[in-house]
Amino acid sequence: MQFFSSEGKESRNEEIFHPILKESGVSLCIKREDLIHEYVSGNKFRKLKYNLSEAKRLGYDTLLTFGGAYSNHIAAVASAGRLVGLRTIGVIRGEELLNDLEKTLAENATLMFASACGMRLKFISRGAYREKGSSSFLEGLQKEFGRLYIIPEGGTNDLAIKGCEEILNSQDSQYDVICCAVGTGGTVSGIINSSLIHQSVLGFPALKGSFLTSEIKKYTKKTNWELVEKYHFGGYGKINKELIEFINTFRSNQNILLDPIYTGKMIYGLFDMIQNGVFTKNTRILAIHTGGLQGVDGMNNKLAKKRLPLINI
Repeated sequence: MQFFSSEGKESRNEEIFHPILKESGVSLCIKREDLIHEYVSGNKFRKLKYNLSEAKRLGYDTLLTFGGAYSNHIAAVASAGRLVGLRTIGVIRGEELLNDLEKTLAENATLMFASACGMRLKFISRGAYREKGSSSFLEGLQKEFGRLYIIPEGGTNDLAIKGCEEILNSQDSQYDVICCAVGTGGTVSGIINSSLIHQSVLGFPALKGSFLTSEIKKYTKKTNWELVEKYHFGGYGKINKELIEFINTFRSNQNILLDPIYTGKMIYGLFDMIQNGVFTKNTRILAIHTGGLQGVDGMNNKLAKKRLPLINI
């Protein structure tokens, strides 16, 4: 499939220079998965790569997936579907968003982008959304829309794990610690599977809840990993002035934009851990930038309403 071969770009590792790193004797590099593709970047590219190939192989012409109003996954599926010639449907949490669709799209860059890519949006209540994995709910979608290749919320399934196992390469064997933000657990599971025996993997959940450990164990047998659960900033999509200032300062000093939902929280947490002596001298850390930058516009809209500082793009 041309989109997932010739148009996709290799990510690169960029070393970070900072007084905290120099003082601690710890080195930090960021793997720029966000540079892979303009619209389908980072872990979304990895998760969709084999799923879209499989959909094509099996003769499907329509993808259906799920997400919230600011979901990076929704935007990525919409864009990837357009690029490979598959119709897309997004089941969106929040039926109230349909009350004034024109206003919703005008105020939500993610849904506007998905719609512009040709994605059909189906808004449902939060109660109905909780049933999205049930067989009866999925059968109802098949009856409504016809034959569908269904991708779960966040994109995590066996084929997504296979794609995420390709994030690390032979050049990454030099690192002692691999760090990754965690949403549904798929990306970090792939990284764990491809990590080497001398490496440890740290996952930084972007949301509260202890369910992620059991989810990750579904996809990996390795035990060289742990979750660092203290840097979620109150839960999924929750941020504060301190995190915004950190992201803006990091962008100014390193010329790397971090998304506020995932990678921004992870890098904030890493610097806090390094400053507090969690890592021994000469530890070599590789942090994965999983993309998600398309969501910054939407977050800035929310911040403006709350009269909080904006993220510098």
